[in-house]
Amino acid sequence: MKIKLLFLVTEDWYFWSHRLPVARAARDAGMEVYVMARVNQHADAIREEGFRLIPWKGIAPGSANPFRELRALAEVVKQYRSIRPDLVHHVHNKPILYGGLAARWCRIPALNTVAGLGHVFADKSLRMRALKRVLLVLFRFALKGSDRSLVAFQNSDDLEYFLDKQIILPNQSLLIRGSGVDLDKFSATPIPSSTPIVMLAARLLWKKGVREFVSAAEAIKRQKIDARFVLVGDPDPNNPTSVPQSLLVQWHNDGVIEWWGRKTEMAKVLSQATIICLPSTYREGVPKVLIEAASCCRPIVTTDIAGCRDIVQDGENGILVPPGDSEALAKALCELLGDRRLQERMGKRGRQIVADQFSEEYVISETLAAYRQLVPRCPALISNTLSQVT
Repeated sequence: MKIKLLFLVTEDWYFWSHRLPVARAARDAGMEVYVMARVNQHADAIREEGFRLIPWKGIAPGSANPFRELRALAEVVKQYRSIRPDLVHHVHNKPILYGGLAARWCRIPALNTVAGLGHVFADKSLRMRALKRVLLVLFRFALKGSDRSLVAFQNSDDLEYFLDKQIILPNQSLLIRGSGVDLDKFSATPIPSSTPIVMLAARLLWKKGVREFVSAAEAIKRQKIDARFVLVGDPDPNNPTSVPQSLLVQWHNDGVIEWWGRKTEMAKVLSQATIICLPSTYREGVPKVLIEAASCCRPIVTTDIAGCRDIVQDGENGILVPPGDSEALAKALCELLGDRRLQERMGKRGRQIVADQFSEEYVISETLAAYRQLVPRCPALISNTLSQVT
């Protein structure tokens, strides 16, 4: 009988973007894969992979309505009792909380992936500090001490935070960096010799550092430095920190930045850039776009915060700047824009770092090893030799 593996994530697009390679590997190793998520635009693609899709109708991004959240939890419990998966994999905060509670009640082994702690844990306002205290209690109740639960962290800062707050026990913790990158798809490409492009590719949220990016672009343009500044991505209307589309259009029309909108062929998009910039101001996991950019041999300028500093080694494959500091951001970008050899050296080093620590094969292998730790009869993954660095 096949082992039933169920992924619980908030959005189908997130599963498709970040967890598809692991799900494919599990399927190919002989598991029956279920995906429970809010269904938007990837339902057909997920089903075509042979996965069983379960709509998570009650989940709402950004919601804090206790009645709605209880309905979302009840929905998970109902599905866990109905499907009786042998193993569940929860990714991000709400799935970890609700899935962790449901798995504990239903006595189902669970791997919980903390993909960054997000805005709540970075915001210092009274409201967010109160919410953080509540979340810590819930996390502790859902996770701590369960012999059927492992917690995988994408960066060491979050791992140490959970241990320090006694949310989990040391023997429950794993470090699996990022969600992996395909080294062949995101291959080493030369930096273009045309007008340099500084690119921020992300959901267009204020907390991703869009304001600081635009301020740095304006400062650099005032210095008459020849460079283009590009935003790739769309606003997220479900997120309270989303950048208004009208403002993006205004910036674009005024020539401050270029707004390219959402793109799907990211390897091709990143190859057009000279420098990748992500001045995020909240606790990331390990930003996927930074891993992909480094794999493409692009130097990176990002902030010295959890997750970002796990992929960027300051002075090696990029430059770290303080969060919220547009002047330091502009200075770092100017340093790179003025030195082609530095760009190429950092790009080459970034490719090596990704191959050593962030490849898709590494993440798949470590994740399936965690599955086997929780359910020893899980099939082993037969993996290929790691791709050679080019």
